[in-house]
Amino acid sequence: VQLQASGGGLVQAGGSLRLSCAASGLTFSRYHMGWFRQAPGKEREFVSTISWGGASTLYADSVKGRFTVSRDNARNTMYLQMNSLKPEDTAVYYCAARLTQPTMHSYEYSYWGQETLVTVSS
Repeated sequence: VQLQASGGGLVQAGGSLRLSCAASGLTFSRYHMGWFRQAPGKEREFVSTISWGGASTLYADSVKGRFTVSRDNARNTMYLQMNSLKPEDTAVYYCAARLTQPTMHSYEYSYWGQETLVTVSS
């Protein structure tokens, strides 16, 4: 199983980025997917999750209203549209997959991808 996150970069506060998570080696449409992030010196935290079909989504309070998670099962890809970015969004972002119900708990995910770095300058 491979999950490859991409789309990170350097952006000014108030700007936007779109992260992608490309999956291979699993039946993507059966998996619930999640986004997590880890800022320097901090623990990994939940960002968002989306159910296998995309009908159910959940967001951390810190990103609600600014970030939008989506997926394209035909392309085996999940996305995170990040708008109105703030310096506190600076972190490495990870995508993860699990078979059973969507969850915000990182320890319940079976597969993790490589990170992509998002840096928001003030």
